[in-house]
Amino acid sequence: MQLRKNKSVLQDFNEATRHEWLETNGLGGWSGSSIIGCNTRRYHGLLVAAIKPPAERMVMVSKLDETIIINNERFELGTNDYGDNIQPNGNQYLFSFIKNPFPEWIFEVKGIRIKKTITMAHDENTTLIIYHVVKADAGFTMELLPLIAARGYCSLQHAYNNIFWDVQFEEGIFHNQPYDGALDIFISIPGSSYAHNPRWFYKFNYQQEKYRGLDFEEDLFNHGIFNVELKEGDTLGIILSTENPKYKDAYSLFDSEVKRKELLTMGIVNPLLQQLTLAADQFIVKRVVTDNTNGINTQKSLKTVIAGYHWFTDWGRDTMISLPGLCLSTGRYEDAKKIIAAFAKAVSMGMLPNRFPDNNEPPEYNNVDGTLWYFIAIYKYLQATGDEGFILKEILPVAKEIIDWHFRGTRYNIHVDTDGLLFAGEKGQQLTWMDARIGNWVVTPRMGKPVEIQALWYNALKIFEQLLLMNGQEPDADLVSLSAAKAKQSFKEKFWDAVDNYLYDVIDEHGVPDSSMRPNQLFAISLPYAIVEGDHALAVLKTVEQKLYTVVGLRSLSPDDPRYIGTYSGDAFKRDSSYHEGTVWSWLLGPYVEAWMSVKGEMFKNNALKIIEAFEYHLNEACMGSVSEIFDGDEPHTPRGCVAQAWGVAELLRVIQEYKLYS
Repeated sequence: MQLRKNKSVLQDFNEATRHEWLETNGLGGWSGSSIIGCNTRRYHGLLVAAIKPPAERMVMVSKLDETIIINNERFELGTNDYGDNIQPNGNQYLFSFIKNPFPEWIFEVKGIRIKKTITMAHDENTTLIIYHVVKADAGFTMELLPLIAARGYCSLQHAYNNIFWDVQFEEGIFHNQPYDGALDIFISIPGSSYAHNPRWFYKFNYQQEKYRGLDFEEDLFNHGIFNVELKEGDTLGIILSTENPKYKDAYSLFDSEVKRKELLTMGIVNPLLQQLTLAADQFIVKRVVTDNTNGINTQKSLKTVIAGYHWFTDWGRDTMISLPGLCLSTGRYEDAKKIIAAFAKAVSMGMLPNRFPDNNEPPEYNNVDGTLWYFIAIYKYLQATGDEGFILKEILPVAKEIIDWHFRGTRYNIHVDTDGLLFAGEKGQQLTWMDARIGNWVVTPRMGKPVEIQALWYNALKIFEQLLLMNGQEPDADLVSLSAAKAKQSFKEKFWDAVDNYLYDVIDEHGVPDSSMRPNQLFAISLPYAIVEGDHALAVLKTVEQKLYTVVGLRSLSPDDPRYIGTYSGDAFKRDSSYHEGTVWSWLLGPYVEAWMSVKGEMFKNNALKIIEAFEYHLNEACMGSVSEIFDGDEPHTPRGCVAQAWGVAELLRVIQEYKLYS
């Protein structure tokens, strides 16, 4: 598929800055900006390093602005927003942008045509930039200006006097440690000269931060300028890294990444599947942990899933929902196994962590559904691999612990009620995926018995039953089967809204049903063990189609509801208030397609394909080649939230592959 923008878009500043590019390194770090190189977010940077993968990210090198010098005439190729003016406005020299699979730019200026390509070295905090002089009527000088941030990825840098301005420059390699405790910065520009001239550049404006009601001005510092002489046919390979690249070569590192990505897509013919597979790769990363076995600290490397770029780390719920699409649909079975095993070790009181915070903070366990999604991930893994030995030996005991704790009762009043359904919730806590909270105000509390939690609980019981049978524990399996049957019967009695002809969203702590029209009821149909079938399932789907479906996902609340908010915008309070009150979520296309396929079977396959094709245009907007977290509920469904979201990519991949939509 064509992920491309021409010069009419690139030279229109307002339009061009709506589109972004992103390259990642498998550690949680990244390189990314708008497609014209003008940073519009605090998270944008040429080298964003993960200090303790995948956490503690730091924006090290913000930009590397280029200037072409021909006969003492200067042409600045960089683009920066200073609020009251755009200076320089080098996007006027851009001819094209394409992502295939790496972001590539063509600049044209004064008879010179330069191709620029950026990627990251896998498993390194290293960014690679390759320039190729495609055409030049005469030799010229390229001047390179590195702008350094050297700060946490959620903060902003401001001018102060404690920066270390001294640098080492030997054999084309620049080295500086900006301040005590900071990572080192290395910039390798072969054949270059360096002129030391320390200074600050003030008040870069980040328009997306301003739009989000946050601080949006930053100062960046520069130690000096590099110059390199170039002519037609020349190539220049630049390395930006937190490690000394003295014995490394940009071209070799780049070729390794080319081959790695070719292997990821080997045998995939369909262009959309190719792109989604590459997008999926960006979310599977290392988690480095300290193991204290026998009193000796050692570093262990595990696998996990980044929930979204740029600000999420690994979340239990997102990881388990995403695992089938990211790993199993792409044949990455070993990664899936490592993730399942790693989370098994983090179970506490029968619960999976909701998230692993930055800065060595302990895991948080404030969710009810992530643990239940774990059973779905186990089930899908077993289906894909047949790896009974691993599941029965290592995971079945953990599954039993989880089920036992849920019957016994665990954190946040999560327990099986007398009707066999799962109760969850305490005042001031948000435990489902609709988890926005502002101070002590839970925007979408859903305390009691949420509809999708019951569907997940029923599935957890049925999957646990099957594991027990596989392990030769028939009497135990029979007991679990009775519990599942009781839950299903209670669900049928309590959740059908006969007035509106769909499922209640929640039965609250007082036993009062909530008839809010939300997409959560889909999971009663879409999961491996459906808890709603037949005419009721079809009625739910028709209502969801009429009220919630959009081409980019499902609304989180019907527009008919007086609480509906059609635009996700404004400051943090306004955005959090609307997060699940009408905002469209891309990941819900997966369960939507699956629910229809469950009810209609092969008859719906062409319709499912049309749903996917209607979404395809989005991959050429926002973060090009990936899937945005959310969209406005109202047309034109502007992309919002994280520019690249794991479960948005994963769920598209999963339903395409599971139902062989492109076979």
